[in-house]
Amino acid sequence: MSSIAVPAARVAPRRAWHTDLPVLLVAAFWGASYLAAKDVTTARTVLAVLVLRFALALPVLAVAGRRSLRALTGAQWRGAALLGLILSGIFLLETYGVVHTSATNAGLVISLTMIFTPLAEAAAERTRPTPPFLGAAALSVLGVVLLTQGAGFTRPSLGDLLMLLAALARTLHVLVMSRLRAVRGAGALPLTTVQLGTAVAVFAVLSAGAGQAPWTTAADFGARQWAGLLFLAVLCTLIAFFVQMWAVRRTSPSRVGLLLGTEPLWAAAAGIALGGDRLGAVGLAGGALVLVGTAWGRRAAG
Repeated sequence: MSSIAVPAARVAPRRAWHTDLPVLLVAAFWGASYLAAKDVTTARTVLAVLVLRFALALPVLAVAGRRSLRALTGAQWRGAALLGLILSGIFLLETYGVVHTSATNAGLVISLTMIFTPLAEAAAERTRPTPPFLGAAALSVLGVVLLTQGAGFTRPSLGDLLMLLAALARTLHVLVMSRLRAVRGAGALPLTTVQLGTAVAVFAVLSAGAGQAPWTTAADFGARQWAGLLFLAVLCTLIAFFVQMWAVRRTSPSRVGLLLGTEPLWAAAAGIALGGDRLGAVGLAGGALVLVGTAWGRRAAG
């Protein structure tokens, strides 16, 4: 018996690493997505770019999940559509936000979702957060305040405020998904497909109303913009979703969540190394506090 147990103990870390590495790459893709979105998008093309990004990914998801989509009940379709409306709000806030702030700020401010969500859950369940978690929350908020000041104390930019609203919207999305009875029992693939389909419909209607024709925007893209758009659609959406599903089946949701929680680190790295972001001493201190506070908060929240 012991001769069987020894090889298993040696192989397990290798298998864990084989599972962890793709998830870590997804976190890196998501971290770099803020810089890619900033490079592809302007304030006048946000809606058109959102239509293009998700319209490219949606057919693949629909084909892959066609059987499970047919199995959804009417209530599940309506519940998923409601979540899709919230999701469309998240992407609108995030994309407009990243246009008006730095990629580094965007990735770090949005990480406050990891603090807001447990606080919102505690409020909904009428329980009190633990003192360590409140300390982590306070540290994270202080970090965001310092981060948005850059090299000196100034008013936070419009983009910083939009990213803060996006973090709150992400929290709302998590809470509604966990409490919406209609979507319980629905598979991840059809649920995601309906949500993205709803979001694309919202973006298409808003784009038509604003006169932002996606095909006109795409026609003006150069090779760099197309590369950025494909990066967002393929790596940050399609590949990211399938890797998450694959990893959760091979390991635990907690482990996947922990690895995906490194997204702010990658966002800061991409913004500073590739985007030329310069935070200054105050901003660097704030970014460090955000990272420490969110990591501490995740551990305190269990």
